[in-house]
Amino acid sequence: KLSVAPEMDIMEYCRKEWRGNTPVAKRMRKGYEAVAQKFTSIRRVRGDNYCALRATLFQALSQTSQLPSWMQSEDFTMIPENLLSKYDWIKQWQLKEKLGGKMGEISDEIKEYLILLRKKWKNISEIEDPIEKQEACDKLFKNEEEEYSLYEALKFLMLNTAIRLYNDDKNGKRVPVFSWLLFARDTSSNPRQLMHNHLNHIGHSGGLEQVEMFLLAYALQYTIQVYRLYKYSTDEFITLYPNDPEEDWPVVTLITEDDRHYNIPVRMCQETVL
Repeated sequence: KLSVAPEMDIMEYCRKEWRGNTPVAKRMRKGYEAVAQKFTSIRRVRGDNYCALRATLFQALSQTSQLPSWMQSEDFTMIPENLLSKYDWIKQWQLKEKLGGKMGEISDEIKEYLILLRKKWKNISEIEDPIEKQEACDKLFKNEEEEYSLYEALKFLMLNTAIRLYNDDKNGKRVPVFSWLLFARDTSSNPRQLMHNHLNHIGHSGGLEQVEMFLLAYALQYTIQVYRLYKYSTDEFITLYPNDPEEDWPVVTLITEDDRHYNIPVRMCQETVL
């Protein structure tokens, strides 16, 4: 079962989903029309609590042409070991249920997920033919065991990024504004609380909140551009995470109707490409 549905015409999708004449339906149709100026098709993303991670990772992999430099470093697979040696509380990380397997040591489990992420990213980035690349992504997102392992890797990279930002701030270094907002919440005033109250729940009982979209963008060093359809005709209609992106970060584009569920636009219109 493919967790990212085959593509369909974006306006056809919109007409099917938003038929009525309510103000909301009208706004959604306007929003989709605006997206259709840039993209011709949409792919629906399975709507569980992983959908923000799924949509972002799928888009990143389907357009990648190289392994991100931070994934190439020696230290990449050592992240779990290094963090656990400093922060005992990470032992309470909520690992996904292994299909019929016993739980191993947490740092070994996560190391495995990080190695898988790097391997898949490298393999897909080396495929030059766009159709083959797409097929490889589709195949990966049909394999439930692997797919959910990749989300665990992403969540752990988010924790690693949060710890780094928190420590930078404590040491008087400049940090992005979202980092203050992240740790200004009652439920996540430090990385330990962030893990317990938020990251451990992603995929199980909750998805990503807005401020965690920033964290995901920083963890991947990608700019996530989101068409937020219910914000059509406001200056938040197209939102960037982060809003002051690094110039050399690649960009992925998502669509949301409500900031909870994300789908992906595909096939840029010809004139947009030119």
